[in-house]
Amino acid sequence: MAFMVLTLVRDPELTPELRAELLALWVDVSQAGGAVGFVPPVTADQVRPVAEAQVARVAEGRMRMLAAYEEGRLVGTTFLGLNDHYLMTHWCTLYTVMVHPSLQGGGRGRALLNEAVEMARDLGLDALRLGVRGGLGTEDFYASCGFKEVGRVPRGIRVGPGEERDDITMWLPLN
Repeated sequence: MAFMVLTLVRDPELTPELRAELLALWVDVSQAGGAVGFVPPVTADQVRPVAEAQVARVAEGRMRMLAAYEEGRLVGTTFLGLNDHYLMTHWCTLYTVMVHPSLQGGGRGRALLNEAVEMARDLGLDALRLGVRGGLGTEDFYASCGFKEVGRVPRGIRVGPGEERDDITMWLPLN
């Protein structure tokens, strides 16, 4: 499946337009069942405080943002959460890896992850950590990108009453 030119932007300007696009993307991914912190059905009012808090961490320098654009529209993003504990500053955690559901399956997610890896390397980091909600098969996608499962908490994520998923920790050494 071919796609238009994907433009990957490190640390984009946090404009009101970008914030609105991020919120809309996050809602769309959540509504489609994407494991980005919510369970459908979800509203923009539910996602907004979480998205704003994440953008605030970017503005404060505690996170870095990678944005993916296609034809001028935000179609994907991820965030690199930097560690402030001096024993862990050599690695970071990827948060909210997402590509718009209508565009998945065409290589955009892999391109986004590849750029996140390069961004982490350019920051001098040695590894990336990633939390994955089990039961969706996304751990297989991340494994195909080089991540290895290093931990699993059975039924560690509750998506609904009596409905739990494994909380999977994945790791990618960058050296």
